[in-house]
Amino acid sequence: MEASTIEIIGYFASVMVAISLMMKDIIWLRCLNFAGCSLFVVYGIYISAWPVAGMNAFVACINIYHLIKIYRAKPQQLATA
Repeated sequence: MEASTIEIIGYFASVMVAISLMMKDIIWLRCLNFAGCSLFVVYGIYISAWPVAGMNAFVACINIYHLIKIYRAKPQQLATA
């Protein structure tokens, strides 16, 4: 049995999300989770699983929000050190 490209994307998305949850560094966690969620959006759209695509798009946006927040705060943290 051969896996289709979309199945491979779905498996890879699952692995990315699982690996992200093992990260101690919050930036790596958010980046890997964003990548996994983005792949799940592609997967969900392709198989017409709108709840999968929608929820993962929402989580991807949350990850981006927090990454921007972290990177905006870093220069301030460095200035006070």
